[in-house]
Amino acid sequence: MKKRIKLKKHHKFNKFIIILILLIIFIFLSFKFINLKVNPVLLDYAEMESRKLASIIINDAINQNVAKSNIDDMFIITKEGDEIKSIDFNPVVVNQMLTSTTSLIQSNLKYLEQGKVELLNLTNEALIEYNQDKLKQGIIYEIPSGIVFGNSFLANIGPKIPVKFSLVGDITSYVNTQVTDYGINNALIEVNVVLDLSIQIILPFVTDKITIDTSIPVALKLIQGNVPNYYLNGLNNNSPSFALPIN
Repeated sequence: MKKRIKLKKHHKFNKFIIILILLIIFIFLSFKFINLKVNPVLLDYAEMESRKLASIIINDAINQNVAKSNIDDMFIITKEGDEIKSIDFNPVVVNQMLTSTTSLIQSNLKYLEQGKVELLNLTNEALIEYNQDKLKQGIIYEIPSGIVFGNSFLANIGPKIPVKFSLVGDITSYVNTQVTDYGINNALIEVNVVLDLSIQIILPFVTDKITIDTSIPVALKLIQGNVPNYYLNGLNNNSPSFALPIN
């Protein structure tokens, strides 16, 4: 009788061990499947939405500061008669614009990260498409978990996965210009603001860092006069880079 009881207990113990091993294998394979199949899909969506929102913040800041700036004041043009001798940046005006633009982008991104929507310095309706209650929680987007199946009928099923982001490192900015011949005895200057920044995308089970390099055209300026063979600092001019540290 005792032998039967011992065999029964031993059988239950072996069964428990087998179930435990199978459970561990199942969990391991599930995490492997999530890492290989699910996370890349979720990160792609999160990256797309993060870049979209960052672009809105960047463009809004540039539009605000360009509206306050006089493009003519950004350049120092030296002429002799009708001939253009040199075109160079006005460092004071350029640095003022870059400082204010970079500072505005940084503060707005940090406020979004912290959920401080009421402190955002944006033009009206810049974030009209976003859920304000979610933004106050630092959530910029919610991904329907059903998208991992790759089927449009299943895309909206299952719980929604919140996406947050965090600004990483410094924002580097500078003004870039391209000078080209335009018509007869004219020069066309295209002015762009170039920004480099990094954002950490945060999902419940995975994070990833993306770099955003963007060039935003802010103005076209036509200068009348004979175009020289060279310009000060070369045909394509860059202002000095300006990096605003993250607090």
